[in-house]
Amino acid sequence: QVQLVESGGGLVQPGGSLRLSCTASGSIASVYTMGWFRQAPGKQRELVASINSARRTYYADSVKGRFTISRDNAKNTIYLQMNSLTPEDTAVYYCNYMGYLWGQGTQVTVSS
Repeated sequence: QVQLVESGGGLVQPGGSLRLSCTASGSIASVYTMGWFRQAPGKQRELVASINSARRTYYADSVKGRFTISRDNAKNTIYLQMNSLTPEDTAVYYCNYMGYLWGQGTQVTVSS
């Protein structure tokens, strides 16, 4: 089994930055993709960014140039650096492992 633990959400003013972390533990595959999704109230969960074992990344158009996903394979941890945040980025952010396992979610609120 694999467990995911997220951290780093919170309240930030527009234009500010936050960094999310997600650590996987347990029976980690030797090659795996992890990513970040988000779900705003009344909206569907959407993919924000993902990264595979070769560090190939994908970003949703809405976050390109503002968010950066990275990973530390030694720690089985991925990060999401979020800059130039806007109120539209307000959502619960979920870490995802291999497309099937979800973290508990962390709230990100962008408000003045």
